[in-house]
Parts: sequence; C-alpha cells; structure tokens
Amino acid sequence: MKDTLISGLSTTARIEVDSSRTIAFMGDDCRVYGSNWLVFDIEMTSRNFLLEHLDEGEDSVGTHITLDHMAATPLGMWVEVTVNITEVKGRMISIEFECRDELDAIAKGSHNRFIVDVATTADRIRDKQARAS
Repeated sequence: MKDTLISGLSTTARIEVDSSRTIAFMGDDCRVYGSNWLVFDIEMTSRNFLLEHLDEGEDSVGTHITLDHMAATPLGMWVEVTVNITEVKGRMISIEFECRDELDAIAKGSHNRFIVDVATTADRIRDKQARAS
C-alpha cells in the first residue's frame, strides 16, 4: 500500500444505465437501474480508485456495504458514483458514497474494503478448494 492512500480522497465515475443494468421483471416500461448493479458499480468504482494507491500484487475486496437506494433511474440515463475514503486503518478502508442520476440523488451509504496480497489470497483459495474436495 502506498502512502498516498489517505482519508479525504475521492473520485467520481459515470456509468451509463444500459439494458444489462436494469430490472426486467416489471416489464419494459419499468426498466430501471437494478440495486444489484448499483452495488457492483459502487464496488468497482471503489476498487478501481484504490488500485491507484496500491502496490503491485495488491488488490482490494469488499467486506461490507450499507445502501439506501432512494430513487429509480430509467434505462438510458447516466449515474455518477462518488466515493470518499473516510478512514484508512491498516488494510481496512472505510468509504462513504453518494450516487445521483441526471435528476436525483439515488443512493447513499458506506462501504468497507480490505487490501489483500493477491498471491496470498490465491494460496488461501486453493487450500480451501483442496480441503473441500
């Protein structure tokens, strides 16, 4: 982890809400940004931002998310995901986020990520797979 990873840093990513990011179970007139994709986009925005501040061989994994999804975003609109690092405590990173579409604030919450060594994580996963076999 680089010493550039400090609280107070923030970034914003813009995501286009295409059909793959929408719910379909209420019909075409109600195709809106699905909460599962919102969570994915928050996680990826956070991860991609953290990668700028990590050493080679490091990555981050999500450990917790609290989400208030407050408004629907129709198919074809964009969403901006803004993540703010609020605490760096060793390898545990705390993040607050806000999301808005072209008209409304649509989500807010918090997200925790943990910095991992990719090789060590791969070893742990292989060990677990071997124990399960």
